[in-house]
Formats: sequence, C-alpha cells, structure tokens
Amino acid sequence: MKLGSFEHKELFCRSFLDSHLEYEPEHLPWPDLNDADLARLQAIPFWEKALDIEREAGAMVSSYAATVTDPLLHEAIALQAREESRHARLIETLIDRYGIEMSERPPVEVPPKIEPAFTTFGFEECLDSFFAFGLFGIARDAKVFPEALFTIFDPILDEEARHIVFFVNWFTYIQINRGQGFLPLRIVRTLWYYGKALSNLITAFGDSDPSGTGFTATGASTFTDELTLEKFLGVCIQENHQRMSKYDSRLLQPQLIPLLTNVAFRTLQLLPQRKPQSVERKGNWGMGG
Repeated sequence: MKLGSFEHKELFCRSFLDSHLEYEPEHLPWPDLNDADLARLQAIPFWEKALDIEREAGAMVSSYAATVTDPLLHEAIALQAREESRHARLIETLIDRYGIEMSERPPVEVPPKIEPAFTTFGFEECLDSFFAFGLFGIARDAKVFPEALFTIFDPILDEEARHIVFFVNWFTYIQINRGQGFLPLRIVRTLWYYGKALSNLITAFGDSDPSGTGFTATGASTFTDELTLEKFLGVCIQENHQRMSKYDSRLLQPQLIPLLTNVAFRTLQLLPQRKPQSVERKGNWGMGG
C-alpha cells in the first residue's frame, strides 16, 4: 500500500470508523469508593485542566470537520469530535459522581486558524498519550483505585490510541497530497509540531498544576514508593507497545516519542547501578506525599 493513496485513506479512515465504541458516560457502572479512595481521587490536581482540554477539543475538532470536503475524511474527523466531546462528558460525570470540587468553567473558544489548531492538538495527543498509557499501567498495578474504575477507563485510553493512529496517518496523507511528501520535509514539520505541542502542554499545565509538573507525569510517583525514572519509562514503552499492537501493520503509528524514550531507557540501563531512588514527590494528592 502506498502512503497518500486512495487505499491508504480508506484503510485509516475505515479502521477508525469501524472500531468506534458505543457507550454513554452516564450509564457506565461507576463503583462506590471508600473514604480513602474518594479522598485520593478528589486530590488529583488536573481534573479542571483535563475537562477544559476535552471540551475545547470537541468544539475545535467539530469545527475543523465542518471545513473538510472529502466525505470519508469528514466522517472520520466528525466522529473524533463526538468522541472528544464524550470524553468531556465522561470527566463531568466522574466529577459529579464523586463530588470533586470544580469552579465554573470558562466558555469554549474555537481557534480562528482551525487546521493548524487541529494539527497541533494531534501532536499533543501523541505526546501526552504515550506517558498516559504508562501512568495508567502504574496506577493499575499499584491498585490505587478499585479495578472497576480502571475497567471504565481502559477503553478510553484505547480511544486515545485510535485518535493518534488516525492522526499520524491523516497528517502523512494530507502532506503527500499537498505535494509536501518529501520525507525530510515531513520530518522537519513533525519535529516543529512536536516542539509546539510540548510548549503548549508545559504552558497549560504549568499554569494550573499546583505540583508544577506535567499532566501525565504529575502523579506517577504518588502511585508507588518505588518508582524510578527507569521503571516509569519502561512501563510507558510496554504499555504503548501493548496498545499499538492491536492495529493493522500497514498503518503508521507515532514513532518519535517511543524512539526517544527507548533511547533514554537504554541509556539509564547502561549507567552504573546505584541504590534506587524514587522519583521526587511534589504536591499533595491525599496519599501522604
């Protein structure tokens, strides 16, 4: 299959559309939590920012879908918009269900330059999802919350994986069909967008996260006393591989962040062994940190 071809578009769009899950957040089997689990959940600092991001994503992706004239691309991107909006409803349902304090959220504003906004958001998802997969795996292994709660969120992370696989194929397809498919040019554009995505994420969560750290990396060390950087990176690599192994091998997948993480992980393994030191705790998540 040739990248940028009609067959390529059919594959990445149809696989995205056909793997859509039907569910309503309000009807999911939300478990009852004991006092300790409830306090731990309520103490997580990023719920407001997570809700804002998903609300903005739903509106932005929907607005971009309205500009797409190709029927199949339009259908797939419109579906992503509905899924992003559903993620916002999922967080709202969790907030209401477990009494998480939340100030009134500001109105959603759609960026005027809609395709660049959609593209930057896609690279942000590629960056953040990789580490979210690892954080989820660490929290699940540590049994921080009842398994029923992880069972609810596991398919949500699979949806995020679907989004980033669709995105990297869409990005490549669009570049090639606009005459910008020369590989070095695509690499430069990819690096530029990743840099912009990283800057946006640091700005967004640096302004609102009382711990002063990023979205997915924020609470990793609160889930276990024995978490080292090497262990965290190793779990991210493993969890990413597990979720990405479900996709057709002909589809492109995000490569840069897994590659850089693998390099960092292998480098840490080559360093002289010292007494393990846990990743520094920052902030209080109701877990004694």
